[in-house]
Amino acid sequence: MPTLDRQEDVFVLDLGDGENRFHPDWLAAVNGALDEVEKADGNKALVTTATGKFFSNGLDLDWLGSSGADFQAYADDVEELFARFLALPVPTVAALQGHTFAAGAMLALVHDFRVMRADRGYFCLPEVNINIPFTPGMSALIQSRLAPQVAHEAMTTGRRYGGDEALAARIVDHAVPADAVRATAVKIAFMLAPNAGDTLGTIKTRMYADALTRLRTRVKPRA
Repeated sequence: MPTLDRQEDVFVLDLGDGENRFHPDWLAAVNGALDEVEKADGNKALVTTATGKFFSNGLDLDWLGSSGADFQAYADDVEELFARFLALPVPTVAALQGHTFAAGAMLALVHDFRVMRADRGYFCLPEVNINIPFTPGMSALIQSRLAPQVAHEAMTTGRRYGGDEALAARIVDHAVPADAVRATAVKIAFMLAPNAGDTLGTIKTRMYADALTRLRTRVKPRA
């Protein structure tokens, strides 16, 4: 399960050491961590990372299939988490130490900046390959954070980007050796921590107004 630690002005949210799929309990733990970050006074920033082979593999389709849960309600919870990150009044940096797939890749994109391991691990939006179309909110999110041609390629081909390829495409901001991923992210976050506050939140909310609206638009249940 996710854990939250603090290093001076920088909170470090570790998503876990497994595939870090979006199980409801996992979502609740991440939201709880964001509550704690938002309540903290003074300068602050957030680094989101993980331990092990994966940053996140996205939606927990095994749980969804076995639980009989309503997909739309589950997707609404995921999209609300994305919206919350996107507009968070705190500088955020994703430290991608491992594979970053599907909704896990979208989780990376809702951060202000991304640091990725250069030599191993992939960033990938494989929805076209697994026959799961992006929701309108997810589409708007991806297109708001990536250049048009990069978004088109990533979304329609399911291409796997290594660290250096992701850097060249401006999907990530830094590609560094494995042992420097978290440290680099923390350094960036520490420098940005004085920016935390309502003004930053307002800037993000206005900058990503369309994506936030689409992420928070709920599909009415069928009669």
